[in-house]
Order: sequence, then structure tokens, then C-alpha cells
Amino acid sequence: MSLLRQWVAGVDEAGRGPLAGPVVAAAVVLDPRRPVRGVKDSKLLLPAERERLAARIESRVHCWSVAWADVEEIDQLNILQATLLAMRRAVCGLSRAPAHVQIDGNCCPVLTGLSLTVEAVVGGDRAVRAISAASILAKVYRDALMRRLDIRYPLYGFARHKGYATPQHFAALDRHGPCPVHRRSFAPVRASLRPAGMP
Repeated sequence: MSLLRQWVAGVDEAGRGPLAGPVVAAAVVLDPRRPVRGVKDSKLLLPAERERLAARIESRVHCWSVAWADVEEIDQLNILQATLLAMRRAVCGLSRAPAHVQIDGNCCPVLTGLSLTVEAVVGGDRAVRAISAASILAKVYRDALMRRLDIRYPLYGFARHKGYATPQHFAALDRHGPCPVHRRSFAPVRASLRPAGMP
């Protein structure tokens, strides 16, 4: 039983709220023999702290996985279902299947075909260390993806706001309209679509 209890994966996401870019999920199985100090909810950490901890998490845990759902999947499925899809992909990407999965929030992805149990933990990103570690990896990887998208679409400031609904982002949407990585199913993006024939 103690061995099974070791193989518990924590899962969290980053990027449910932004107007652009993918939603990213991470799954982490901690190694109790190699603790990572300073792990907590990614929202409570500065970017440099997240980067440093992400490197330590990757090198010290039993296994980890990062996955995402892209903008097309978000628009097709809705953001909740796309988030759950990204979480499933992250769990399936682990190099060894866990016995139990703890998910941050109040919804669990469908993990049919896997021999494990699943538990939703409200506030898990602050209460469960494996979920906190997953939140850090998901945030670091999504921020890196948004910096790459900023190079491809430099008019929108993705490197600064990471696709979130900031005044700068709204101004860019008003000025340029949405780009291919904007979530057209989100109301502010739909509102920025110009009618045909408009300049």
C-alpha cells in the first residue's frame, strides 16, 4: 500500500481565462525521498521563482508530463472540456501510470481505460504539493508558449500579458482584430470581429 500511495499524480492547468493561446495542463508524481522546497501555488510565485522551481521539479520527481489543448479545440469543445482534455493528455503522458490522480478544482477528466482512481480537490493548488508542482510546470510551459506566439504575432503583446484580458490586449484587439490564436468562442474576441467589408 505504501508503494501505491507514492504513485499519486497531482494535476493542474494554466490558461483557462485568457482570450488567446492554448490551455496547458501538467501532471506530477512527487518523489518523497527528493523533496523540492518552496513548491506552492504558481500564482503566489514570481516568474523567476517559477522558472527555478520548474527545473528542480523536473529533475527531482518520479515523473512529470505537460500537455495542452489548442485554440481550435477550445472553440470546438468549450474551455472546460478542453481543459479536461489537456488534463487527460497530461496524465496519459506520464512515463508510469499512477494509482491515484488528484485534480485541482471540482471537475475531473474522463480517464476511462486507465487503472486508477481520480479525485477533485477544491483549492488543491494550495493544499496538495503535487498539484502545486503541476501548477508551476503548467504555468511555466504556457508562458513559454505565449512568448513564442508573441514572436509570430508581435502586434498583440502576448509576451507581456500571456493572452489575458488586459487593457493593452483589448486595445490591440480593437486595432488589429483577432489573430489565429485568439479564442473566437470567448465573447470579447467575438466582439472584436469586424463585419465583412470593414477596414
